[in-house]
Amino acid sequence: MSSTYYKFYEYFLFYLHIMKYNSIRIHFLGDIAQSHHICKYALIWILNNQEAFMCGIAGAISFVDDMREEMKICENMQKALLRRGPDQRGIVLTENAALIHTRLAVIDIQNGRQPMKFTLGEYTYIIVYNGEIYNTAEVRKQLEEDFEFETASDTEVVLKSFVKWGAECVDKLNGIFAFVIWDEHEQRLFMARDRIGVKPFFYWQNHKKFIFASEITALLEHPDIPHVIDEHSAAELILMAPGRTPGCGVVKDICEVKPGWCGFYSKDGLKLWEYWRLRAYELNQSFEETAETVRELVIDSIKRQLVSDVPVCTFLSGGLDSSLISSVACSEMKKQGKILDTFSVDYRDNDKYFQKSHFQPNSDPEYIKCMADYLGTNHHWVIVDTPELVDALTDAVDARGLPGMVDVDASLLLFCKEIKKYGTVALSGECADELFGGYPWYRDKDIRMTDGFPWAQSTEYRSNFLCDEYRSRINPQEYVYSAYRKTADYAMKLESDDSVNYRMREMTQLNFHWFMQTLLDRKDRMSMYSGLEVRVPFCDYRIAEYLYNVKWEYKDYEGREKGLLREAMKDWLPEKVLHRKKSPYPKTHNPNFLKAVTERLNEIISQKDCVLTKLVKKEELERLLRHEDKVQWYGQLMNLPQTIAFFIQLDYWLKKFNIEMK
Repeated sequence: MSSTYYKFYEYFLFYLHIMKYNSIRIHFLGDIAQSHHICKYALIWILNNQEAFMCGIAGAISFVDDMREEMKICENMQKALLRRGPDQRGIVLTENAALIHTRLAVIDIQNGRQPMKFTLGEYTYIIVYNGEIYNTAEVRKQLEEDFEFETASDTEVVLKSFVKWGAECVDKLNGIFAFVIWDEHEQRLFMARDRIGVKPFFYWQNHKKFIFASEITALLEHPDIPHVIDEHSAAELILMAPGRTPGCGVVKDICEVKPGWCGFYSKDGLKLWEYWRLRAYELNQSFEETAETVRELVIDSIKRQLVSDVPVCTFLSGGLDSSLISSVACSEMKKQGKILDTFSVDYRDNDKYFQKSHFQPNSDPEYIKCMADYLGTNHHWVIVDTPELVDALTDAVDARGLPGMVDVDASLLLFCKEIKKYGTVALSGECADELFGGYPWYRDKDIRMTDGFPWAQSTEYRSNFLCDEYRSRINPQEYVYSAYRKTADYAMKLESDDSVNYRMREMTQLNFHWFMQTLLDRKDRMSMYSGLEVRVPFCDYRIAEYLYNVKWEYKDYEGREKGLLREAMKDWLPEKVLHRKKSPYPKTHNPNFLKAVTERLNEIISQKDCVLTKLVKKEELERLLRHEDKVQWYGQLMNLPQTIAFFIQLDYWLKKFNIEMK
């Protein structure tokens, strides 16, 4: 081995050595380098060229067990989150608290390491945090009256916000976040999740412990948590998936802090409350005034989310939402003398097999080219082939922690993997359809007045798959309808609402708490798995609050889906893209995908000890494989091929996590 290669090998071994420890601060580099007889700058190179992933948080609180003795458990939970990070990783253990973090450094890369501690007198506070605060500068300015700051990170801003304002700190923050703060003096844990639910927060508790994590996969690494599903879990998997009942983690006793909720865990137990919701109020503005407000809110949100110390790019589908984000982002980057990188995904031979439908009236490529040429972006195409798409179905389960939206999950996973080669932060157009009324079920009068979830009208069909043991313990129709009705009734209305606007408030609430959360789960997990931070400007809570109170006739301006948004932002797009009819995230139309998933599911159910058939009727799966079904499983993207693929994912999930069925 040459001296050059030997030295690199030595550096690599040292890298493996230091990664065993929680974190390394940059001011220690000189001493470490000297002690290991290597160049300080080589060490800096090693640290700065670690593979970067998205942030993840986890931990546990116990007033019975000594948490200082659970380092190995914490390391296993941390390992499960490594796809979300780190540039750095850290663990802090006290007698009653274990706090775990993995980090993707986006702002103030050398500082902002976590867990972060702050002591004020006899009070000590420790935070682990996942997210981005878009009004950091404004909040920091308020806090500077009371505190000095050691970093430029938003982590320190969040921590000191809690020190000053307590639980009310969440009212000050505009961003995407999930965090906990351990108050050592008061012996209590504060937890909070952003208003929209962009960042995840799952938990489990018993009489001894409260355990939390960004992902279900990390929770399942804790030995105290049983890998069990019951009849309610079965209902979620077969009747609701890829959606989930708000607050439900599918695995028995695993829960989720809902969007817009926060609370404390202490010796008195867990207390959670809602700090934000969509509220109804009278909005007396002309259409022109409304369009102006929308324009200001959208542009401001996009600009705020461009802040980063690492490269920022955008998803570009050629549709209205991603094109608007790309246009504003491109304009801002040109002011800095930079060229925006944009990314699109398609499937090999999709043009050959594409078929128009009510949900997907046209394909993307010509609109993408139009937009990329119009903006002058550095555009990248990512082409996904059928074999790798099929293989990625299981990776998508690893990423989501549950079976999900199958091929659109898998393709997004592969897509994000390619984007990661060029950048660390990307902006995407999710949630505009939910807030501006873009989906067909908003505009089809028959569908929107149907008393049930508009994207899932197949409860009877789905319930046929449930094995008799589980089906006998629940009423499928009642289970689904009760969940639907609870959400619809939760929608705040006004006495002045006419029948259309009354129903549209319900539709917004349904989409906000169900369909939108499914898409946000998808975007978070697939991008995190690939080490990519994806921001969603339309998820700014100010936009959601405002749009909830804009009357339907404005949103439906000129009888077009998202007519208000088109009119408000018409100066930012070429005519061809501005007036393009809505088309969803692209799915594969290649018949080889159906063939491949059919063969794979056949292999699964032919196995002697098939786990899947303990939950799902084998005869129904066999009927499905005869390709007789034409029933839509979920929304506009899950038909026959996707239904088959879903059961492949379900089988893999049951085996991967050693799920016990009770």
